[in-house]
Amino acid sequence: MADTRKASRFIVPVAVAGVAAATIGLVPALAASGDPDLPEITAQQLIEKIAASDTQTLSGTFKISTDLGLPLDGLASGLGGGGGSSSADPADRLTELVSGTHTLRVAADGPERQKLTLLDGTDEYSLIHNGDDVWAYDSKSNEVFHEKAPADAAAKGEKHEKQFPGTPKELADEVLKAAGDTTSITVDGTAKVAGRDAYQLVIKPKQSGSTVESVKIAVDAANGTPLKFTLASVEGGKPVVDAGFTKVDFGKPAASDFTFKAPEGAKVTEGAAEKGAKEEQLPEGFEKGFGGGLGDLPGFGDLGKDGLNVIGEGWTTIAKLDTGAPAPKTDEAPKEVQGLLGSFGDKVTGKFGSGTVFKTKLVNALLTDDGKVYVGAVTQDALVNAANAGK
Repeated sequence: MADTRKASRFIVPVAVAGVAAATIGLVPALAASGDPDLPEITAQQLIEKIAASDTQTLSGTFKISTDLGLPLDGLASGLGGGGGSSSADPADRLTELVSGTHTLRVAADGPERQKLTLLDGTDEYSLIHNGDDVWAYDSKSNEVFHEKAPADAAAKGEKHEKQFPGTPKELADEVLKAAGDTTSITVDGTAKVAGRDAYQLVIKPKQSGSTVESVKIAVDAANGTPLKFTLASVEGGKPVVDAGFTKVDFGKPAASDFTFKAPEGAKVTEGAAEKGAKEEQLPEGFEKGFGGGLGDLPGFGDLGKDGLNVIGEGWTTIAKLDTGAPAPKTDEAPKEVQGLLGSFGDKVTGKFGSGTVFKTKLVNALLTDDGKVYVGAVTQDALVNAANAGK
């Protein structure tokens, strides 16, 4: 479980970056009338504006609501909990953000100083990065987690930066090229977000079979900083993710915001710097799929030597894994596990045989009885069709 939590630190940002790169296609559109009244702008111009944004300092309040459609309240937030050596370990605590509604205070002063505070009633959880130090503090348990950044972090950061285009125009062109013909993007009206004038960027799949209905991004009209992000599912109801600033200031935060001293009597846990953690924790072949730059998205190529490959492209991409072993029988599992699997797993049959589809509002997975796994942000029918095709 610990390895899984560590891997999630890297998998989640990489996956988000992949989706962002893969979901923007070019459909020129003008901003519709709305409040506030802003100059007309095309989709490509707005993408370039986002790419040119160089916001280094900000502070404010951020609200995030997540509804994956899991049948058990708190299941997602409990996936990583309880296994760490400290209740302040970010590997455990930040998983809380994948379900429910949360309010955060955020502050940033360039790449060396950031602070995030998760508010939960009268309790607070703070994560502070200041130079070479990362501190985390849980007020409820009065525990502190401290970790030094890897010694070669700067060198690795420089290496990765060189993989990306150098100018905003080049970045926008790469993003558009990566998207191909699978996506439409429009500038659809304007809005006020946290008191700021913003354009509304609306991104939608052209392909059928995706679980994503749309992605909406409110972009600050003055500086190009994204202010709000909403991901809607084809199932309707509450958005899968609805995250945005309720208050924001782009001035330089006080230096004292990023200083930390362990409170008297607090338990302090020292974490080992995870040098090389990305290479050690991710599945073999993962970097091969993502490491070639934006031009390789969204297909991702052949992801490894262990039977993992990719079917399709764009929004309807499906990853297939052949485990080589029959799936465990549900009726042989403990009763508690049987109930859990039965609550969000549907039995399906087809030319491929039989299996079980495990569903959320965004990502679905088909586990066949002969040990094959099909997973993607696609509908149940799309997974069954892929399995029937024997791909």
